[in-house]
Amino acid sequence: MGGKYRITGNTYPRMRRPRHRRRLVLSAVAAVAALGLAGWGTLQLIDVFTGGDGQANAAERTKACPSPTASAPARALPKPATIKVNVYNATPRSGLAKTAADELKKRGFTIGKVGNATAAYDKKVPGTALLLGAPTAADGSFPVLGTQLPGTVQKIDARRTADVDLIIGTKFTAFSPPAAAASALTALTKPAPAPSSCR
Repeated sequence: MGGKYRITGNTYPRMRRPRHRRRLVLSAVAAVAALGLAGWGTLQLIDVFTGGDGQANAAERTKACPSPTASAPARALPKPATIKVNVYNATPRSGLAKTAADELKKRGFTIGKVGNATAAYDKKVPGTALLLGAPTAADGSFPVLGTQLPGTVQKIDARRTADVDLIIGTKFTAFSPPAAAASALTALTKPAPAPSSCR
């Protein structure tokens, strides 16, 4: 170089190394991110130990809970007077069919045939009693008769008539008390609403 800025001598001026601005910017961004994560973690710990916003959570649960439904419609069941019951004794005890038939008559049922069970069921009903009837009896006569004598077994046969056979088994002792039978019948006709699953 010549002129005013001519360099003379054997030594050269030292040149400064360029500043690393990129490194400084990255360091600043990393520091800000670290502070942000630390703050977020602190807030999460506070929520854990304080239970968060209880009112907001309760409000959300209330909204998610379905509104209570009305009770189920009353179930239509036949009246005892419209149910014709044939009473048969399948036990070795004599006179049991007539005694049972008289009790059912007092409770409003219509009595049909009364006697000993046929050979197919004689001494072959180990439980309290067996109810035999047409398929339509499963949702009508059987539940009503079942309120008078819990523990009965129900069985469908091929008959087309509306009458029902009550075959008394070896474990039969007595019918339910009238008050208990009436309560059970009321529970059948007016079932209570299902409990809510919300808490």
